[in-house]
Amino acid sequence: MFSACRPAQTPGSGTVAAAAVPALYVIADGQSQVVPAFADTTAWIRERLWVETEFDSDYDGKRDRVHVDVTRPGPTATGLKVPVVYETSPYFAGTDPDDGIFWPVKQELGDSAPTRKLGKGATFNPNRTRISNSQIRNWVPRGFAVVHSESPGTGLSQGCVTIGGMNESLAPKAVIDWLNGRAKGFTTIDGTTEVKAAWATGKVGMTGTSFNGTLPVAVATTGVKGLEAIIPVSPNNSYYRYYRSNGLVRSPGGYLGEDVDVLYDYVQSGKTDTRALCHQKVRADIIWKGLDRRTGDLSDFWTKRDYIEQAKGIRAAMLTAHGFNDWNVMPSHTTIMADAVRANGVPVQMYFHQGGHGGEPPLGMMNRWFTRYLLGVQNGVEQDPRSFVVREGASRQSPTAYAAYPHPESQPVALFPLKGGGQVGTLGFDKRTGQGTESLTDDVNQSGAQLALATSSAHRLLYATPELKAPVHLSGTARISIRVASSKAAANLSVWLVELPWPANTRGAMDPNGIITRGWADPQNAKSLRTSEPLVPGQPVTVTFDLEPDDQIVPAGKRIGLMIFSSDKDFTLWPAPGTVLTVDLDGTSLVLPVVGGSAALMRALP
Repeated sequence: MFSACRPAQTPGSGTVAAAAVPALYVIADGQSQVVPAFADTTAWIRERLWVETEFDSDYDGKRDRVHVDVTRPGPTATGLKVPVVYETSPYFAGTDPDDGIFWPVKQELGDSAPTRKLGKGATFNPNRTRISNSQIRNWVPRGFAVVHSESPGTGLSQGCVTIGGMNESLAPKAVIDWLNGRAKGFTTIDGTTEVKAAWATGKVGMTGTSFNGTLPVAVATTGVKGLEAIIPVSPNNSYYRYYRSNGLVRSPGGYLGEDVDVLYDYVQSGKTDTRALCHQKVRADIIWKGLDRRTGDLSDFWTKRDYIEQAKGIRAAMLTAHGFNDWNVMPSHTTIMADAVRANGVPVQMYFHQGGHGGEPPLGMMNRWFTRYLLGVQNGVEQDPRSFVVREGASRQSPTAYAAYPHPESQPVALFPLKGGGQVGTLGFDKRTGQGTESLTDDVNQSGAQLALATSSAHRLLYATPELKAPVHLSGTARISIRVASSKAAANLSVWLVELPWPANTRGAMDPNGIITRGWADPQNAKSLRTSEPLVPGQPVTVTFDLEPDDQIVPAGKRIGLMIFSSDKDFTLWPAPGTVLTVDLDGTSLVLPVVGGSAALMRALP
């Protein structure tokens, strides 16, 4: 026997009244608990089907159908209706195993991109009977059904892969519509025997990591009814931000030379006989025409693949997660989207950690979110802190709560470089005039880590605060403004904010040790992201841009360093060495988000 829903105890909020959920559920601490009736795997009901969408992305004159599987608790066979946790992905059926399909990055800036090897995709497997087992262990025993679907053009779903095209948003929308009785499901890919979701309450929550975290955001932008909550983890919310930085062609960390068309090739796993048509209609006619690896400029091709631009449609409550050292999908994807969704009047909660790509919130946080918005239990989650940050050295299961992100006491503090950047110049509060310029020579053979470690270098400029006598808490987005001239018509511009002394044992560009944050820009786009203006050699332009957001406590004994260089071998294109960048020190500044503002930073300095 199981009791009816029990009152939830929410820390700091007292007893919260519980919603009238079915008696089989047990709610404690605002969370749905594992109960035997739901956890009995022998009673679970598994089924697969194809849901008809509202689009025809493979140009065959018929609406595409997407492949779906369902795992639901046994009591749904006798009339219990349950909510759904849903994950969709282009990865479930496999990916292209060839790691040689990336763009060559040895390219002179402004030149046309070299050719690359095309991918063949994954081998099509028509005999798969299950899509995935993800999410099932966590959610079915707690009284949720789990649904998976394969993105268009992958696995046993019809359609073409588009990488950010509208069909990727509308395919999961169709599945949610099916769960609410508004779309048709069929037992086979081309049959007429219908399958209905009579067991579903119609309330859906979505989650997933990386591309699987992007798609919940994508479908949420449609405003589909029934999607009540999303938990995107490390989501790519803007393909331009993923593959470009302020006009600069930039690879996601760890995937040098990746771009939209590479990802298109990588996820191909659908029927082989439709791939040639998709290659022509999508890869050639859309992606290659819009990609532009020569200038990196923003265009309509990119804005159509920007979910931040489409965020006004989002009505689903969002608990979002990201690592501050995620150099694959960078944390600005999450912070900017959170601001946009919050502006809609939608509940937003954020979970951050100090690691890299991926990393879900603790299960308890996710459970509270889904229990509140899918089961309707008034567990007080709306009164929970809006931001949780895993502090340095802490377990990811024990984040520190804050009222908001950035930290409510974070204030912008302007710092200015003083001459001596060939070695280590000073970074301080005093803005001086008449300092003149300092120069660096581009050499992509020198990694950012090598440049930060060097006591002096002709290939970077480095400016640092005095050694901190107390910790300094940075929370928010740093902003850099550089007055710079180039010896050539085009140049890469890279900026790292670092802790000095730089640790000698870092393990490559993705190692968080030593890095506070990073940023990149194309000086040709100083005036507009949409239009590159070739640089006049020797004539300076002012380039102002944000670095990636962060929340980090820089310990006592460290110096905060600003490093300016040109080509970043782990992220940018690789022009031949030799371009000279000349920085006007009087026209250069850094704004840091310091908790406690300038007074806190001053107290930490000798």
